[in-house]
Amino acid sequence: MNQTSTRARAREELISDCAQSLVDAFADYNAEFRAITQRAKQRFEDRDWRGSQRDAVERIDLYRKYVVGSVEQMRHKLGDDVHERGVWSSIKRRFAEIIDPLPDSEFPKTFFSSVTRTTFDTSGVDPAVEFVALDLDPLGSVTTNVETKVYANRGSVELLVEELLADFRFRTPYRDFDLSVRRVTEEIKAALDSGGERRTIEQLEVIKEVFYQMTRAYLVGRISGRGWALPFVVALRNQDSGVLVDAIMLEQATVSVLFSFSRSYFHVDLAHVGEVVKFLKEILPLKPVSELYTVLGRAKQGKTERFRELFRHLQHSEDLFDLAPGEKGLVMVCFTLPSFDVVFKLIRDKFPFQKNIQRQDVLEKYDLVFKHDRAGRLVDAQEFRLVKLPKSRFSPQLLEELLTETANTVHDEGDELVIDHMYVERRMTPLNLYVRTATRDQARKAVLDYGQAIRDLAGTNIFPGDLLLKNFGVTRHGRVIFYDYDELCLVTDCRFREIPQAQHDEDEMRSETWYYVGDNDVFPETFINFLGFDPELKQVFLEAHREILTADWWRGVQQRLREGDLLEVLPYHKHRVRVFSSMV
Repeated sequence: MNQTSTRARAREELISDCAQSLVDAFADYNAEFRAITQRAKQRFEDRDWRGSQRDAVERIDLYRKYVVGSVEQMRHKLGDDVHERGVWSSIKRRFAEIIDPLPDSEFPKTFFSSVTRTTFDTSGVDPAVEFVALDLDPLGSVTTNVETKVYANRGSVELLVEELLADFRFRTPYRDFDLSVRRVTEEIKAALDSGGERRTIEQLEVIKEVFYQMTRAYLVGRISGRGWALPFVVALRNQDSGVLVDAIMLEQATVSVLFSFSRSYFHVDLAHVGEVVKFLKEILPLKPVSELYTVLGRAKQGKTERFRELFRHLQHSEDLFDLAPGEKGLVMVCFTLPSFDVVFKLIRDKFPFQKNIQRQDVLEKYDLVFKHDRAGRLVDAQEFRLVKLPKSRFSPQLLEELLTETANTVHDEGDELVIDHMYVERRMTPLNLYVRTATRDQARKAVLDYGQAIRDLAGTNIFPGDLLLKNFGVTRHGRVIFYDYDELCLVTDCRFREIPQAQHDEDEMRSETWYYVGDNDVFPETFINFLGFDPELKQVFLEAHREILTADWWRGVQQRLREGDLLEVLPYHKHRVRVFSSMV
């Protein structure tokens, strides 16, 4: 064998070795991901909610750990050739051959692309060394169905429900099994009789694996009959006295909130995630596939699918990116594509004097939210780096804003803009705009939910910092969500104070604050002065949430948090879904 063929064989062996190493690295990541996920059942049975929180953070950090490890491994294997695109192109082809028969083969492709983007610091996309496929149907390759348990109606809905609940048992027994069966049966019958026509259930189909999220376990499926189908979700709660049915959800809107972009990710052990996403898409047709992947814990795949959704949309639309409606942010430049349901957020190069923070502070706050219990009140912000977008799709006003206010982040490269760093979030209507244009009844409900959002955030140890209405948004389901994180902090890091009593008349006449204010001092009684409610809405807020304006209330929350109290914030609401509080 001559020297040339020897070198060629050595090269092929190296390429195969690198490809297999990356396949193995993803397999190890996936195995560890599932091992963490599988703890959820025991956490639920043991009521180990702190352990659940630790698992959630550990699982989120896992992906980056394996990507960084793989980058270092490839540098060691390839040496001086680590930045040779031809070598990586060959590794990519071999990698694709190995993973082709695997379920969820898009997952390892995304992992491979993460490794190459980190290695090359890729701007835009590089099809030679990463998997792109922008036109790919994310569910097109899913030809199998998720494993479910199917219960046929043999003449008694109660027997059907009894069979269902008997199949889903835990080490902790049901508190009152017969009562749970009756409650679920009653709710199903009520839903079938609604709307003026009686529907007959033919079967109940439930995904075999239980969905765990913080303190609750969920059975997820659908009920159906001739020509109709409804989502079907049972929320289970584990108390000292046993497991009980806590709520039933039978409408798209309520189930959609459960699978919301403002909730923490589910822990559900899935051998083939795509099968479950396909099932969920059938019962929640308005939910983007990217969000379904994300809420199942596959955040990186959710980013890949959102990127694809955006670029597919750009190919079939003509409107321009423009500044987002509402007041201009002091820390972020926010823009939207009106026909696409997300908002893009870039950190400004400079902040005004009243913002006593730096860029790194903002990055850290967004990272905190990414790993924190979002409790249905914090929007999930996806972080994107080195994205290229066609410059022709930007309005002149937005283009000028970006190139002047975010010049360190946005670069003009002829026909394209390169954005070094941005966040992408689901678009909502800013609360200050919403209350101006909504009906009075809608505005009152939004104000009440705004107060509840502050309470819910406090319960998860989050203080928004800036409570102005413009920093909150209203979803299509009417839920109020917080989305401006530059002043967000932990409740336990704040010092909640009453305004000191003035010692002299001239103190109260001064335009500036006459008393000392520390960096972490917060004066809740002043909140109402900055909210801009009209007199009626102000009264609505005060009647329901007056205590939020007292330092005592916040100190009480602090004490409970410091004592280790877990203040639950559930993804269902008494006014929107049947909650069996009488069983508690």
